[in-house]
Amino acid sequence: MKNLLLWLKVTVTTVLLVASPILLFPDARHDLSFQSVEELQDFIAWSAEKSPLIGAHRGGPTEGLPENAIVTFENALKYAPCLIEIDIRKTRDGVLILMHDSTLDRTTTGKGAVSQHSWKELQRLYLKDTSGALTPYKIPSLKEVFDWARGKAVLELDVKGAVQPEEIVSFIRRHQAEAFSIVITYSWKTALQYHQLHPDLVISAPAYGVKGTRRLLESGIPYRNLIAFVGVREPDKRVYQLLHRHGIRAILGTMGNLDRRAQKRGAEVYLQLLENGADVLATGNVPLAAQAIHSFMKKKRLLPGLDWKE
Repeated sequence: MKNLLLWLKVTVTTVLLVASPILLFPDARHDLSFQSVEELQDFIAWSAEKSPLIGAHRGGPTEGLPENAIVTFENALKYAPCLIEIDIRKTRDGVLILMHDSTLDRTTTGKGAVSQHSWKELQRLYLKDTSGALTPYKIPSLKEVFDWARGKAVLELDVKGAVQPEEIVSFIRRHQAEAFSIVITYSWKTALQYHQLHPDLVISAPAYGVKGTRRLLESGIPYRNLIAFVGVREPDKRVYQLLHRHGIRAILGTMGNLDRRAQKRGAEVYLQLLENGADVLATGNVPLAAQAIHSFMKKKRLLPGLDWKE
């Protein structure tokens, strides 16, 4: 009954049959909508019956669609239910914006440090795509992205630079964004800090190797608050076993070498990673990862209603 209720909450705007091996549901959007942080916690909890997920790294940029842009997030959701990973920095006048690099040069028409520019100044700039080509899209503020994501997507917040945990937690509280926000951390101590600031917050925390996984499990953070990042290469299978035994999903970062291998060899690379125990593929190749997950679901006869809509 609990899974059935969750199935009813996780919606897709258009229900279509599979029409191609890569673009699984053309003109559809795979929304993730939760009414409370408890529903989000239920959704991210591990179960052998749940389908894997995609973590759209920097939102899933591609030709014509820049990283950390709302239009890019919309495109990712055409392929599969995605956790939308975004990068957060702060302007000179304290506005939280989306930007991976500390400087503007690579991804925008601007130059210099992000922190040395005001929000008004940044609004004059345009974003570049993955090849460096100019696009008509502008840098979004975190508020704009929260407004877009509500009732539509789950965001993974990768906090950069001088932005403090207290600022992020305050911003999430002020915008009542707990039901669609996951905060990324890079140590169990930082994860614990976020938990102490907001005991209900969902947190992505590192589980590097068996020792690091046990340290996370012993941190005192409730397991239902956690999703674990196991690194950018396949971990010891005992890491997956430990996490799953405690109901925690494992994110494997395929961005980089694993994505390049999949680009050369095909979706079978991602499929094998899922077979080995990964639950979320944090990838820069959303279409190919979506193809692999769909194949995995069919092979395992997973119910698409849990996370996917067909």
